[in-house]
Amino acid sequence: MSSTLTPAPGAAPLPAMVRAQAAYEVRALLRNGEQLLLTLVIPVVLLLLFGATSLLDLGPGRRVDFLTPGIIALAIMSTAFTGQAIGTGFERRYGVLKRLGATPLPRSGLIMAKTISVIAVEILQVGAVVAVASALGWRPHGNPASVAFLVLLGTAAFSGLGLLLAGTLRAEATLAAANLVYVLFLVLGGVVFPLSEFPGAVASALGLLPISALADGLRQVLQHGAALPGKDIAVLAVWSVAGPALAARFFRWE
Repeated sequence: MSSTLTPAPGAAPLPAMVRAQAAYEVRALLRNGEQLLLTLVIPVVLLLLFGATSLLDLGPGRRVDFLTPGIIALAIMSTAFTGQAIGTGFERRYGVLKRLGATPLPRSGLIMAKTISVIAVEILQVGAVVAVASALGWRPHGNPASVAFLVLLGTAAFSGLGLLLAGTLRAEATLAAANLVYVLFLVLGGVVFPLSEFPGAVASALGLLPISALADGLRQVLQHGAALPGKDIAVLAVWSVAGPALAARFFRWE
């Protein structure tokens, strides 16, 4: 008769490892004051600043309706792109990724865990933005499934671009580049300023950016009640394939 106390060494099942790593990723992000400021505080402050004041002239009753979808898009980008690029870049510099490679957790499991943590933080972000927007009088329209589809496409696109940045540049360069892109996309991506304010050719080019497509797509659904904005979905679909593909091709783990 075999003893029930016989040791059985071995790795935990993959789902358990992924859950544990995802929980660690979320806790690490929420303990990081700078990342918390970037992901949760800044989008809400921008919504309050532009939504509750007359700094942005979009006509009476339209300000919060225009702003909220753009701020949601900015929140998605801040986690999936900026936060992930900076965090992964420094993990790569300090050898964290190399050490994780020596554990039973496979690379696919690490990517799954990071994806889950990004989605978990995005849920917190969207909840905070929606709560503040509702207090300002925002009443969304459209199908929630269309919103979820756009957010998933945007998350995939920004995650791929963030990992591409983190896997090809030094950590300090990643920090500078990610923050620069964040500011440029905030100003030029149709988040708080309509693209119609730019000259025609410039506006058309800016409309091909992932942040512009996500902001406009969410605006079409939440403000105008559109079903699935085809052009924005097509742009996001291209970025959601190109970003991860480029990251997989050029990412360096050390």
